[in-house]
Amino acid sequence: MPLLDVTTPPPTRPCRILVAGGSGSGKTTLAGRIAAVLGTEHVELDALHHGPNWTPRPSFADDVERFSAAPEWVTEWQYTAVRELLAERADLMVWLDLPRSTVMRQLLARTLRRRVHREVLWNGNVEPPLRTIFTDPTHVVRWSWSTYPLVATRIAEVLARRPDLPVIRLTDRREVDGWMRRAQH
Repeated sequence: MPLLDVTTPPPTRPCRILVAGGSGSGKTTLAGRIAAVLGTEHVELDALHHGPNWTPRPSFADDVERFSAAPEWVTEWQYTAVRELLAERADLMVWLDLPRSTVMRQLLARTLRRRVHREVLWNGNVEPPLRTIFTDPTHVVRWSWSTYPLVATRIAEVLARRPDLPVIRLTDRREVDGWMRRAQH
């Protein structure tokens, strides 16, 4: 199936939905919105992946294997260890292909908000001090910047392996909102 655009309605009642995009693109927010509209479970991959002190949870791959075998779910498409499994089991992928400037603006605002408010994330984790943006090459802001171009390549690889998988490409917030309105009907 070719790459689809915002005017393409979702397939009749997709049951296993992936939301793809770079770090900070809004994958988790959109996945939650889709799950709410469909009355389906949203499984947040970051919550399964991050253990205390930002360490990967040993059960992560098994947890993903377990939930993705269920008949219905919505989740984010990330983490190398499970990306291929999720793509094989999905029946729809929604790609947030937002401009890098938009993604970085959203990510910086989220990171700043989380740090200033000391927002507790998964398993007691909090965003590290803001100065680590400059010192830690794996800081989410630096990670997002460096991996941004990889998303399109990964989508192309999935389409080569799974030509039957519908991929809806959304390129700005207006398209996201319009597509969501159509998905509700």
